[in-house]
Amino acid sequence: MSDFAARRTMMVDTQVRPSDVTRFPVIEAMLTIPREEFVPANRRPVAYTGENLDIGHGRVMLEPRTLAKMVDALNIQPSELVLDLGCGYGYSAAVIARMAEAVVAVEDQAELASEAERRLSEAGIFNVAVLESALTAGCPGQAPYDVILIEGAVEEIPAAIIDQLRPGGRIAALFREGSLGVARIGTRHGDNLSWRYAFNANAPMLPGFERQRGFTL
Repeated sequence: MSDFAARRTMMVDTQVRPSDVTRFPVIEAMLTIPREEFVPANRRPVAYTGENLDIGHGRVMLEPRTLAKMVDALNIQPSELVLDLGCGYGYSAAVIARMAEAVVAVEDQAELASEAERRLSEAGIFNVAVLESALTAGCPGQAPYDVILIEGAVEEIPAAIIDQLRPGGRIAALFREGSLGVARIGTRHGDNLSWRYAFNANAPMLPGFERQRGFTL
């Protein structure tokens, strides 16, 4: 077993399984996808650390526990189409691709989108389409989606994103509430979303997902 493979197994055994992640497809994906291939070269030695990993460009790769618990709670099925907002270098899309029929991964920075596309291709993952676009715009051309994952903290989710979710579809987001972060899973019913608490976690705020504040005198 290579050093990185051993670290990957340790990540799952010490960070993922103890966090009540029980779905076999999630465990299998995180044991299989080489996380070190989806970070900048100088971050490879710390690819399996149990914290949000700075990958530059003002973006982080979510800690393994957070990503695993969000994906576990979404219960992605083999026939489903997933929108992954803020995919970074493509690790999350690679994990999700092992469960879903297809993934649309969106990044708002050309270099990140290009790197994600290259790394996914080199990993032999071909059911992911990477798009450079404003995260708040999503990808309406491929909507509706069965599942949407937002990879970073939000205060509000634009209506344009909610409109891309299929009725009965699920969405996962980390809501910034003061100094705390709360992961919630939403399910669309008609024009409404019902949210349930999932767990506590923190991540940097994604650009464009801040609450719009009015002027005060």
